[in-house]
Amino acid sequence: MLEAIKDAAREAGKIMLDAHPATGQIDEKEGHANFVTAYDVAVQKFLSGRLSAILPEAAFLGEEGDGNRTVGEGYTFIVDPIDGTTNFICGYQQSAVSIGLAKDGEIALGVVYNPFREEMYWAEKGKGAYLNGNPLHVRDRGLQEGLVCFGTSPYNPEFWDRTFRAVRELLPRTMDLRRQGSAALDIAYVAANRNVLFFECKLSPWDYAAGRCILEEAGGVLCTMEGEKADFNRVSSILAGAPAAVREFLALKL
Repeated sequence: MLEAIKDAAREAGKIMLDAHPATGQIDEKEGHANFVTAYDVAVQKFLSGRLSAILPEAAFLGEEGDGNRTVGEGYTFIVDPIDGTTNFICGYQQSAVSIGLAKDGEIALGVVYNPFREEMYWAEKGKGAYLNGNPLHVRDRGLQEGLVCFGTSPYNPEFWDRTFRAVRELLPRTMDLRRQGSAALDIAYVAANRNVLFFECKLSPWDYAAGRCILEEAGGVLCTMEGEKADFNRVSSILAGAPAAVREFLALKL
């Protein structure tokens, strides 16, 4: 099943590579600068059909659809067809197909694919995490030993002050900060030791579900910014990192 899901992600990536988002239809959703392109919809439609064929009994929760569907008993695909839509529109090439599979409310499998870099991250619960076939193991480092990545919750201005207060507090405690525009890739980068920590004040389950499996299988930690377990049935803040960096962040009470 994993190989079939990875193949589906690759085919979805081809839709992204062949796209011309700057000249295509772009709509705004609720919230500041919250965009959706015709390609987001096309990729989700493709994935809905393909994933349903792979695991017919699974429910499907995607960003471009019924956001009120819950993740409960049985299998549920949790999908962001193009994570990093604004990057995609602007030709930034930092966007990904993100496919998580939950079983009875717990993440069981995750695939994150950036077609622009041909980087495929994947993990199955209990079977480790990989990048293009190479195993991933999080090095347990503190904040001062790596880059910290963050999201700005751009659709929700009420979180901007908290975000940039945290940025100001963290900057002197880290090697440096980065804002890349794709939570799925930011979390996968923690698993690959490119980032030591990632945080964002508000994310939906499709933003982090796949990355969660990859990070946790690599030995990292994902929780809310308050240190609580993230729940797929509600939006929340997300904190993802090496265990030592997560402990340092939580001690700052940001």
